Amino acid sequence: MESRFAQQLKKGVLDMVVLRLICERDTYGYELLQELEKKGESFFRLKEGTLYPVLYRLEDNGLIRASWKTGEGRVSPKKYYQITEDGKRVLEEYQEIWERFSACVDRLCGEEGK
Repeated sequence: MESRFAQQLKKGVLDMVVLRLICERDTYGYELLQELEKKGESFFRLKEGTLYPVLYRLEDNGLIRASWKTGEGRVSPKKYYQITEDGKRVLEEYQEIWERFSACVDRLCGEEGK
C-alpha cells in the first residue's frame, strides 16, 4: 500500500507532470496513463478515475484543449489533448516553482552537494 506522503507528493505535482507530457505531443487519456507509469518508473501508476478529473480541470482552465480524432484502422474516435499557449506559460511557471521548491527541500534535508 502506498504511503500517504507519496500520494500527497503525486497529487501536488500531477498537473505539472500531465502538462509536460501533453506538451511533448498531442495525446489521449490511456496513452497518458501509460507514459506516466513508464516514464515515472511506476511511481505514477494512476487509475483513470484519478487522471480524467485532472484533464477536465486543465481543460476548464484553458491550459489544454481536446479534439476527437480517428486513428489508422479505427472506427471510433479518441479524445486527444493539446496544450494551449496559456498551458505552456503555466507549465513554465510550475517548473520554475518546482526547481526552487526541490532545491529548498534538498537544502533543508541536507542533500545539497551530495
